[in-house]
Amino acid sequence: MMEVKLTIDGKDIEINNFVQKVLAGAVVGAVGTLKGVEEDCEEILLKIKR
Repeated sequence: MMEVKLTIDGKDIEINNFVQKVLAGAVVGAVGTLKGVEEDCEEILLKIKR
């Protein structure tokens, strides 16, 4: 099981297991296609600023 933590404007947001799986699957799948990314990486940090 992958652990997903969501923080918005400094506030930790609780997310259920289904949303964790969806977010983790989407990010890991997209990042896994990038050159230079090892298949067995342990941590991915993604920051989105708007």
